[in-house]
Amino acid sequence: MEAIARAWSRAVRTALPGPWPRRRVVGEAVQALFMGVVAGLLEAVGRAGLAVPFGIAVAVLWVLRRGFPATVLVLAGAMTGWSFGPLPMLVCAGWAAGARIRRVGRLLGSFVLSYLLFTVTGTLKDGALVSPKLIIGLSLGMFLVFVVLPALYGRYRAQRRALLDALRERNDQLVRERAMVVHQARLRERHRIAQDMHDSLGHQLALISVHSGALEVDRTLTDRQREAVGVLRQAAVAAMRELREVVGVLHDESTALPPTVGAQGAAPVRGGVDGIAELVGSSRAAGTEVAYSTEGERRPLAAVVDNAAYRIVQEALTNAHKHAPGAPIAVALRYEPDALVVEVTNPRAPELVGARAGAGSVVSGGQGLTGLRERARLVGGMVHAGATPEEGFRLAAVLPYEGAESEGAAALVGEEDWVLDGLPPAEGMGDGRRSPAIGCAAGVGAVALTVLGLLIWGVVAFVQGSGDATMQKPVFDRITVGTAEPEVLHELPAGNGFFTDNYKGTGPAIPEGSHCRWFLLDGEPGVAWDEDHVARFCFKDGALVDKQEYVSKG
Repeated sequence: MEAIARAWSRAVRTALPGPWPRRRVVGEAVQALFMGVVAGLLEAVGRAGLAVPFGIAVAVLWVLRRGFPATVLVLAGAMTGWSFGPLPMLVCAGWAAGARIRRVGRLLGSFVLSYLLFTVTGTLKDGALVSPKLIIGLSLGMFLVFVVLPALYGRYRAQRRALLDALRERNDQLVRERAMVVHQARLRERHRIAQDMHDSLGHQLALISVHSGALEVDRTLTDRQREAVGVLRQAAVAAMRELREVVGVLHDESTALPPTVGAQGAAPVRGGVDGIAELVGSSRAAGTEVAYSTEGERRPLAAVVDNAAYRIVQEALTNAHKHAPGAPIAVALRYEPDALVVEVTNPRAPELVGARAGAGSVVSGGQGLTGLRERARLVGGMVHAGATPEEGFRLAAVLPYEGAESEGAAALVGEEDWVLDGLPPAEGMGDGRRSPAIGCAAGVGAVALTVLGLLIWGVVAFVQGSGDATMQKPVFDRITVGTAEPEVLHELPAGNGFFTDNYKGTGPAIPEGSHCRWFLLDGEPGVAWDEDHVARFCFKDGALVDKQEYVSKG
């Protein structure tokens, strides 16, 4: 029972797609009742006995048109071919099918099947009274006008609505992406500020701490002077600690992004390789023994590589001053055939005495080496840092001369240009995709041309048919009773039941056992606008047994 209930619920949801608020329920009920009444009234004109069944069937089809548009279209076509009562329902079914059937193959198949049933039922109903060719032509014209044209308009409206929804969604997505890009640009700028503060201010504070530490152990100073120097050193250590906290806020690992190559390349290089000598001189002035050497033939460097080399040496000297104060430092630049090698080494720090030994813990934010590795990666290089066998420390970087040309750097540069230039181009927009209006307009044009052709064909057929159904008065007078039927038929026009079948049962009584043919008689004056001059020929046993002319009400 549960499975049956689930299946029934699924079938109801498919046949009556929701949601169904009270207003929509009332509206659908009123519309179904109206369509049923209209179909019943139209059917009552011809066959009153089928008015109620046709009205109920049309009302049910109206309710199901959303869930089963193809089925409703086929059934409405079959019913309309038999009676014109469901014609309004057929128009609405064409609209619903064009708007709701997505797959083109299924849409075409449902329309072809509906037209075939529309034509077949019409032929079965009126084929004995009207020429089947005429029925086919008229049914095609009616189907194109009353079904295909509403379907094309409905499909255009549906595709236009879908396109507008897609554009709104795309616009919302672009707004969200723009907000994300702005947010990322802010984070990137925060990261750059944090990196510059860490590299420059941190280095200078480390030098102040080293200078003050050296003065603290100077025996030529008085106790008051040493106390003042100690306060200075503690202030420098506190400033470094506060600087690390600020950098930690600006350089949050959960949100910060690596600085882009484009940003580094655009910024003026501070120092570069030429500024490394000044860094070494500053460290020497602080009392630290620093050896500086270069090897190989100097090569021109890209701006980002030049700046990265300077920052690597600056960070290495800062770390040596903090973690190994008083230890000698060796800075070496080697110009290899394909890359610049930057190497900074220092042995273990010597044992310290006095006030300097207990001068507080070393302040470290843990961002220095991470920033250096990121800088080297962005230019296509690498950084290695670690302890040496002599318990010292070695930092080495390999930087290519031309910088990085990798996809990652290009992507970062492109992303920065995106931020500067505005929103990115929308995917799928402007790629030559045709508007749905073009296809619908082409369909309307094809339908219009087909209807025009059918109209021309109908006019020609009407003129030709009226000629086949009309005979001249001299011909009528020339034919005599008793003439053999083949001879009479040779004199008579071809005839057309579409114009003359309504005369059957009119005029004088038909001779018993005979079969007759009717024609419009031309050339007789005095016939009113609502009257026709009719000629009738009746045949029996292969001969003409009766010839009549009379006036019949049109």
